[in-house]
Amino acid sequence: MTSLPDPAALYAAHLAGLKAHADQALARGGLDHLVIPSGRLHYQAFDDQAYPFQVSPQFKAWLPLTRVPDSWIAYTPGKRPQLIFLQPRDYWHAVPDAPGGWWLEHFDIHIIRTPDQALALLPKPARLCAILGEAHSALGEYAPNNPEAVIDYLAWQRSYKTPYEIALMRQAQARAVRGHRAAEAAFQGGASEFDIHLAYCGAAGQDASQLPYANIVGLNQHAAVLHYTELERSAPAQRRSLLIDAGASAAGYASDITRTHAAEVGSEFQAMIEAVDAAQIAMAQAVAPGVDYRQLHLDAHLALMGILRDFGLITVSPEAALESGVSAAFFPHGLGHLLGLQVHDVAGLAESDRGGRIPRPAGHPYLRMTRVLEPGMVVTIEPGLYFIDMLLDQARANGHGAAIDWDRVAQFRPFGGIRIEDNVLCTNDGADNLTRPAFAAA
Repeated sequence: MTSLPDPAALYAAHLAGLKAHADQALARGGLDHLVIPSGRLHYQAFDDQAYPFQVSPQFKAWLPLTRVPDSWIAYTPGKRPQLIFLQPRDYWHAVPDAPGGWWLEHFDIHIIRTPDQALALLPKPARLCAILGEAHSALGEYAPNNPEAVIDYLAWQRSYKTPYEIALMRQAQARAVRGHRAAEAAFQGGASEFDIHLAYCGAAGQDASQLPYANIVGLNQHAAVLHYTELERSAPAQRRSLLIDAGASAAGYASDITRTHAAEVGSEFQAMIEAVDAAQIAMAQAVAPGVDYRQLHLDAHLALMGILRDFGLITVSPEAALESGVSAAFFPHGLGHLLGLQVHDVAGLAESDRGGRIPRPAGHPYLRMTRVLEPGMVVTIEPGLYFIDMLLDQARANGHGAAIDWDRVAQFRPFGGIRIEDNVLCTNDGADNLTRPAFAAA
């Protein structure tokens, strides 16, 4: 097995890039300082129980710290970045360890014991600070203002992953793949959705609060619910199919992987999974500089409709199915999205580093990526075919009933659907699929 790159050796160059981007963003905003709160705990109404803490993506771009509420990063161009680190005196909860690690030498560290002690250490005046974060992170006059010029520029730059970020994303792939292997074994052993989820978390080594998003674990017809997260505790009487969409995190960077499995080897549904898998591999290989992601999405519709035509589920050509909207009844979501510090990472629709928006193709309202691919972008490629009664009924009501073989649909409806998803890096030489090698290594 090939060893994964060491992020520590790549961090200094990553940080240098962040500082250069911050310099430019502040210049555009006419501001002097960049201030990033890690975030604060959200508490449940009428209770003292907090929701799981989620660190600001802006904060974890600078540091591999994800469980540090009420801490701050402050950066002034030409100076070393500052970390104001909350290490409270507390016997109710685990206190964070003192900062340490390979990034430490690049920051000036200030330990505080209460959140309000940060006020004396933050750059002044507050009115000349770009403060990036959620409103509830406010401390005195340091309320997040999220200047549009700063946010637009930094979001655009986040589209291009550094070698440090790619190294962490490869780690996230490996963790998720371990989970997927365990989930598949649990499914074949007859487990419930909930137990498949637990098997995934155990193998990935992360609980629900650490995963980048809630696991989608759908058996049988539940695979037709795109974001199904109910996790039935009892296994169905008849096991037909599993769709699992689940990722993992590495220092705040996400993976996002989907696989579909059939209970019966050699079944027609298994053959359809294999057809979608082959089409997905080809789609991932099409990732390259200069390729318009919108065209990849439309090409995916044609490929998937070709599969449905081959299996006898539609009676019209793939082109006719796309033009009429029939294809959207079977493939209603977008082909994928940018991936990184967030699962649906920022700037997927951005026109430039000054904002703006590239429109989606007409009739495709859920596509999250409309840009032309460039080296450094990591995108998901996740085609799917589903048997969703509501959408099929709409197709019939819109006069397209003759384009669909309803008897064949009835045969596949109990399986719910199929989705295959890989994470793909666009390089100067084309596609670097981050997911398939991780499965091969596992």
